[in-house]
Amino acid sequence: MKKTLLFLSLIMIVCALYSQNILETTKLSETALFKRDFPHIDAQNRAYFSIYAPQAKKVEVTLYHVGKTYEMKKDETGYWYGVTDPIVVGFHYYNFIIDGAEVADPDSKTYNALFGRTSAIEIPEGEEGNYYRPQNVPHGQVRSCYYYSKSNNEYRRCCVYTPAEYESNPEKRYPVLYLQHGMSEDETGWAEQGKMNFIMDNLIASGSCKPMIVVMESGDVAIMLSSNKPPRKEGKSEQLTREMFGATFEPVLLNDVIPMIDKTFRTIPDSEHRAMAGLSWGGRQTFQIALTHLNLFSYIGSFSGAGRISENELKTAYNGVFTDPGSFNKKVKVLFIGIGSEEGPGAKNMSDLLRQNGINNIYFESPGTAHEWLTWRRCLKEFAPKLF
Repeated sequence: MKKTLLFLSLIMIVCALYSQNILETTKLSETALFKRDFPHIDAQNRAYFSIYAPQAKKVEVTLYHVGKTYEMKKDETGYWYGVTDPIVVGFHYYNFIIDGAEVADPDSKTYNALFGRTSAIEIPEGEEGNYYRPQNVPHGQVRSCYYYSKSNNEYRRCCVYTPAEYESNPEKRYPVLYLQHGMSEDETGWAEQGKMNFIMDNLIASGSCKPMIVVMESGDVAIMLSSNKPPRKEGKSEQLTREMFGATFEPVLLNDVIPMIDKTFRTIPDSEHRAMAGLSWGGRQTFQIALTHLNLFSYIGSFSGAGRISENELKTAYNGVFTDPGSFNKKVKVLFIGIGSEEGPGAKNMSDLLRQNGINNIYFESPGTAHEWLTWRRCLKEFAPKLF
């Protein structure tokens, strides 16, 4: 009995020393909550995770964009520990899998993404990432604006960025960028995951782009279009057709959001001073809305936008907007198509096809990134200075 107790005590000491060694030789993730010890990142960009689950039989940590799941080991106090392979820089969603159930990390910030509230870890860039980090410059505000949507017969929320100078220039009016997130995310995505407010603060402070208002709405795509989960036996299924997914957002934006923003904020309410852009499914929504309403938008951006235009579809796409290149180029000041270099040639092929048919556009490729927030942060950094 004494030998058993001694052995268990030694195991606990070893585990405690292992945990302490991690904390002393690695850096706490910026997504960790106040006074938490995990997650951590080492010099090789390996991530270290821990969770207390004394009754669990098996615990894993899964990183979705990395596409890998790692087994964790339990110590005698009920804490589980796990470490990953080196991870590429950027913002990565993850969850724990505890005896088959996916749960968010209670020690880390969570975000609206993937299957609901999801944890994430930021593998930091070097100084090249300073454009999306807070700097010693004047800072704008991100406000929560609640309004009533007649289109959907409901109260909704949008997030609105106003530049630092907005309050001190009560007579000045501003152009507006309507900026959409992607599938499974919501109106907080661009500020929380995308750090758009810091990107805009830094660009405006450096004189790289004009001060503007940025509006972010939910887009009605805050669930996954498809899932590996079976449908519930009761209630409505979350399965929607690809064509209809997020379609309820268009009347909300056109009939509710834009009029509300023009009434509430000091905007310049015309197409010359209005832009729309979106990432992934938000890029698809941007094309569907902005390209069919050129009377409202003169600047259009797609960041890893879902959907492509083939040569056979060119003349009929978006109500035939590309049939008259001269008219299109006169109305649209900037058509921006951005993508990560690891996402395949689809966006480049579409850009080339449009250009070959006389449609002016700007193509941007983020080096070394895939379908992820680092791609979209870089796209915004490139797109915003071209506006207005």
